[in-house]
Order: sequence, then structure tokens, then C-alpha cells
Amino acid sequence: MFTSLVEGSLLAHSVISKLSQTHPCSSIAFPNVPGAKVLSVVGVERHNLSIPVNPWFRSSSPVSNLDICDVNVTLTHASEGDTVLVKLYLPLNITNWNGRFQAIGGGGYAVGNSGGTFGDSLATPAGEGFSTGWSDGGHTNNPIDPSSWALTSDGQVNNALVANLATRSVHDLAVVGKAVSASYYGQKPAYSYYNGCSTGGRQGYMEAQKYPHDFDGILAMSPIIYWPTVVPAEYWAQLVMQEAGVFPTQQEFMAFYSAAISACDELDGVKDGIISSLNCPFDPATLLGTTVDVDGSSVNITQTVVDIVKKTLDGPRNREGKSLWYGILPGTPFAGVANTKTTNGSTTGVPFPISSSWFQYFLQKNPEYDTTTMTYDEYLDFFTQSENEYTKFFGAEDPDLSSFKAAGGKLITWHGLSDPAIMPQATINYRKQVENTMGGSSAVNEFYRLFMAPGGVHCAPGVGPTPKTQTAIEALVSWVEDGHAPDTLRASTNENIGNVITRDLCPYPLVARYNGTGDFHSPENFHCAKTFSSEP
Repeated sequence: MFTSLVEGSLLAHSVISKLSQTHPCSSIAFPNVPGAKVLSVVGVERHNLSIPVNPWFRSSSPVSNLDICDVNVTLTHASEGDTVLVKLYLPLNITNWNGRFQAIGGGGYAVGNSGGTFGDSLATPAGEGFSTGWSDGGHTNNPIDPSSWALTSDGQVNNALVANLATRSVHDLAVVGKAVSASYYGQKPAYSYYNGCSTGGRQGYMEAQKYPHDFDGILAMSPIIYWPTVVPAEYWAQLVMQEAGVFPTQQEFMAFYSAAISACDELDGVKDGIISSLNCPFDPATLLGTTVDVDGSSVNITQTVVDIVKKTLDGPRNREGKSLWYGILPGTPFAGVANTKTTNGSTTGVPFPISSSWFQYFLQKNPEYDTTTMTYDEYLDFFTQSENEYTKFFGAEDPDLSSFKAAGGKLITWHGLSDPAIMPQATINYRKQVENTMGGSSAVNEFYRLFMAPGGVHCAPGVGPTPKTQTAIEALVSWVEDGHAPDTLRASTNENIGNVITRDLCPYPLVARYNGTGDFHSPENFHCAKTFSSEP
């Protein structure tokens, strides 16, 4: 079990040592949640829990011997007929509580990271001493399938549950989590934190913009800040292939991926298989006429395939050639937005499920709609519709964070430059808008720092390293409570892939540059420096 955060500054300041015991787990008071009615509060003691490594948190060891008060708070926004579960873990013994609350965000269509493929998302922060929780937003919390809640019985979009997903349920979670912690321990948390990636990253930005007093520190990773634009854009590569009537195999796409890395790998001064520049000058046409081994057969790269790759890297455009959004960066895996599968020699597209279901349920409002029949003109209409109808719910692009800064809030974001789902250029664009609004880079760095992770993919390391969640949370706590702003953020590749790369990520717009000598797997052989143009 992690102890560094339990033994940190709060205990040193004797914040919780004044309390002799906790209140009974079974008799926690109903919290007051503005705009909602609490239906029930049920607390149950759980002892000696052992939880395996949670890949979402990239824990270095499993959580063991965990004693918690497991609390279910059920509430409703009565006029809208929803039923929302807020799940909380509180360290059972107050001496194991670090005096902090940590809210956990969701992913995809899930309001909160409630488990599934990610394991028990509350065990790790509870093991670190936090009282912690997530909300299901009144959904099933399935991150890729909204079919059970997206539409009402009369076929209309369920705007109440959309609002829960967009922002309301995370705000309610902040209110409930702090109130339940105060009821159980007899004292409210001294500090509150938020931790989320992808949808969870967007929720973090929404919190900073709309509820700047909810959290003292926000860790918002790989954020889908511009949801109404990004989700339709994620379908672009599939549309390009549908329009061409050609679906390249993943072996063909891999040839372009590898060629891009070869072309731009050494721009940062070291050949390590990682592209650090936003401006890789890779031209897909260099592969025209070359051959690729596809399941034992030699396949020629055609002009059509080159054009598909170019358009995937370029991003969606309208009839007049105006860019609608970013494409993926060279050196990004194609198996996200440009996924295909080959069966018995026939290759077909595999649309990104969050994107295809967005067209079905929220734009066409018809679960039977087949996105593979979509025309280019229909796509452009859907793109406009998505932005017009849903920015009011999901848009997290307000660059004025002055209220969050005035509240003393701190925001840390990291985003992989090889993210195959959420284009990292957008996160850089948002950061630049904040700088333009709030007095420039130095002023913004006082409360908001962005770290780009070369070779990092979506919420995880790829060929390049990304921070472990515990590392980022510790940096955030140090910044909030001790005033130590993170000059770098330690990152690593997965421990199970062999020779691990460890590197210090630099705050935007700086990047890690090789010193010229030494092992490129080790961070001491790099320094933070300006590189090529940082414009997205």
C-alpha cells in the first residue's frame, strides 16, 4: 500500500490528529446536494481487501490489507427522473486518512471509472489514504455503449443524462464526497482533488471553468476538451475509406507508421523510436509503389492508399477545403480512428465505437442507423449538427480560468503526442487560448501546466513514456499544499515491455532534448529546451 501521501504534509500539520475516532460507517448523515434530492445513504465496513494492480492508475504494486467504509449515496434530480449512484471508499480508520478527498472521472460515455476493464478505480486512492469516489451519472457506466440510456422511450435524446455526463454529476460528486467525508471523520477534507483521463480529462476542465471551488487540484489527462467536434472527427478516416471503397490492411498502415518514425525520430537529437516534434515533415507519398507483407503475400502501396493516409493525417475538411479539425500526428498508431480488420482476405473498416454510436444515438437518433452508408455531404451536416446541439453540454473550451486561479486552484495536464483517439494539437490549442486570455505563458504557468508526452498514446504509454497517475497526483499535491510547481513530470514506459524508458516530461512549450551522450533510457541524459515550432 502506498504511504507517501498518508505520511505527507497534512499529518505533519496535525490536521486530522485532533480527531480520536470516526463516526459509525452505518450512520453517515444525508448530504445536502443543491439541485438534487438524496434518496439513501448506505455504508458498509469492508476489511482486508486485496486489489490487483489497476492499469488505469499504473500502480507499481497491488493494494492489500485495505479496510474501508464503502458508501453508496443514491440521489435524483427529481424533476428529471434520474437515479444516480455515488460510490465512495473511505479509509476505515481515521489514522489511515490523509485528510484529502479525491474524485475519479470517467472515460468515453462513462461518468465515472467504475471498474470493468480498469479494475477497482477507488482502491488505489483509498490505499494512498484518500477518501475517494465516483458517480455513475444515472448511466450503466459503459464507456463505449450508450444504448441503455441515450434515448428516451419516445426516441428523444435523454438530455438529463447527457447533462449528468457532461458536468453535473462530477459537481454533485464533489459536493457528496466532501460532505460524506466530513460526516464520517467529523471534519471536512482539508484539500480536494480530481483525477480523470479522456472524458475524465474533459470533466476536469469543465470543473475548473464552471465550478472553480470544487477542487483545489485537478489532474486532467488526455482531455477531450472539444467533444462535439472531436467525436465526429474521429470518424473521418472511416469516411475517407468508405468514399474510396478501399480499406487498407493494418500491415499497410503500419508501414506508414514506421516510415514516419524513421523520418522524424532523430529530430530531437536521439534515435529512440520516438517523435518529439509536432512538425514531422513525413510525406506518405514516399511509400508509393513499395511493397508490404500482408499475411505472407506481397501487397503494393497504391496511390489510393497514400491518399487515405494523407487525409487521415490532415483531418476532416469541408467542400471548400477548410479544415474542420486536426488529423492524427505522424507516428500515431492508425488502429484507433483508421482501424480495419481482415477476414478471409477481405478487409473492412472498424469505426471507433464512441464515434459511430454518437452518430446513431445523438445525431441521427436512430440506433439502427448504419454509419457505413454515410455520405460525405451527410457527414458534413452531422458535423455541424454536433457542434450546434451539444457544445452547450460538452464544450469545455472557455479559456477564462480566472475564477479557478483566484480560488487557488492548480491544474496539471499531460497528453500523448501519439494519441490515436483525441488529437493532442487541440489540447495545445486550448492552452494557447488560455495564454492569450490570461496574460501569457508565465502567468498561466502559475496555476496551469501542460506536459506533452512524445510517443505516449491515449491515457497510457506507447513507444514513449507517460506519467504514472500516482506520480502526477503527488506532483499536484505538492503544488497545491506546499507551493512547489512541477518543473518536470517523471514518465516511463510499461514495465512489461522489456527495456523501460524513463524520462522527465517538460512543461509546454519545452521538450526533452538529448544531451548527446549517455543512455537514452535514463532521464538524466536529457534537458528541457525549446525545439521546433510548437504551433499545432
